[in-house]
Amino acid sequence: MKSIVWFALGVATGFVVAHQVNQTAQGREFFADVDAKARAFGRAVADGYHAREAELRDAEAG
Repeated sequence: MKSIVWFALGVATGFVVAHQVNQTAQGREFFADVDAKARAFGRAVADGYHAREAELRDAEAG
């Protein structure tokens, strides 16, 4: 139970710090960069998934 409390406290502290950092111009730029990279990664994963899915469908049909 003690570890759950520490975990929750860490998460809450992280949110507070992120909120404070996001209020600066450099912080907004940093989070925009992180967001862009995360979205690019997500698109790459989805594209790879769809490409592999198409390969498997073609192999199954052929």
